[in-house]
Amino acid sequence: MAEGLLFPEGPIAMPDGSVLFVEILRGTLTRAWGRGRTEVVADVGGGPNGAALGPDGAVYIANNGGFAWTRNDKGEPVTLAEVPRDYTGGRIERVDLSTGRVDRLYESVDGHRLSGPNDLVFDKDGGFWFTDTGRVYPRHRDNSGIYYAASDGSKLLEAVYGAASYNGVGLSPDEDILYAADTMTAKLYALPLAGSGRLAKEVGHLPPPPMAACALGALLDSLAVQQDGDVCVGTLFPGGITIFSIHGKEPVFVPLPDLLVTNICFGGPDMRTAFITCSGAGKLIKTRWASPGLRLNFSL
Repeated sequence: MAEGLLFPEGPIAMPDGSVLFVEILRGTLTRAWGRGRTEVVADVGGGPNGAALGPDGAVYIANNGGFAWTRNDKGEPVTLAEVPRDYTGGRIERVDLSTGRVDRLYESVDGHRLSGPNDLVFDKDGGFWFTDTGRVYPRHRDNSGIYYAASDGSKLLEAVYGAASYNGVGLSPDEDILYAADTMTAKLYALPLAGSGRLAKEVGHLPPPPMAACALGALLDSLAVQQDGDVCVGTLFPGGITIFSIHGKEPVFVPLPDLLVTNICFGGPDMRTAFITCSGAGKLIKTRWASPGLRLNFSL
């Protein structure tokens, strides 16, 4: 659908056939119309990483605050562990699609600044879960956490803290399970919920036993859930989508022609059109998917 993008992530399928997504390196919320046509919806700045439509029709963005970048031998952008000079912390932002206005909703929780918000998902009650991957410094790091927030900026709760690198986040079809993918450990976690914004069991600083894991060497990124409950996770090194079964079957890997396949979302009348971000190659692609995706809350 589009190429020449600067590390695309966070795709949102729109009813008119377009796809909204963020470009982390460019610092924008962008729209693709297909056949290479794109337009900038909003200049966000920092490092917009994940995006979702909220109950008010606005787009909510998990902004990691920005990365330091280099290029590999193919000229593709690669993130560095270094903190950029203009980094002041991560945040959650709201973008008005009609005006492009960007408002900051959250920058800290309980007196601690957000380090690197990464991905978010809305529940049926209008609140949203989001991950903070943390931040790596030369001699220390901020740990990773999972949070629940109100869309009006009035409430932010810390649910989990202390993991390595939570990234993708999603909800099961009946919203009784919260899924979170950890990048560096390549593990997928399934956290039972006891209602809107509440875990059924306190997790503490140690992650629970994972639901599943990838082979050694792979890294997990953002995710989407199918209507049958299986979880599709963007996978790096090798690049593709890993489908994790909720019934204990072995994961299925769908290879794609990029080492940095970061995210997938679903759209179309039958929810079987998959939109996938190939971040290393700077492309947004679409393909037919074997199983329909779960329709997200507040999708237009």
